[in-house]
Amino acid sequence: MKHWLLIMVLGFGLALAGQASAQCFADYKAKQDNPLRLQYGIVELPDHACGSRAAASEYVRQVVARSGWTLLQIESIFDASEFQRRSADAGAIHRR
Repeated sequence: MKHWLLIMVLGFGLALAGQASAQCFADYKAKQDNPLRLQYGIVELPDHACGSRAAASEYVRQVVARSGWTLLQIESIFDASEFQRRSADAGAIHRR
């Protein structure tokens, strides 16, 4: 019984920790060839990719590749307070 209670308490704590984590986003530049097309976009990052540009780049590279794009660079990583301002620049089609 004690083990079950401990598992419940730990599970509840992990759930709260997940909810408390802040959203983060990355804005990026990507390209497609033949014909050359450029894209500016915003991607919501998972928690594990929020801490560094390298982690964000790896995640965004995979996301944009699914649509046939090649990541050129991560412009910046920012939180939800900046999202509204930057998403106006990206346009609805480029928010992932």
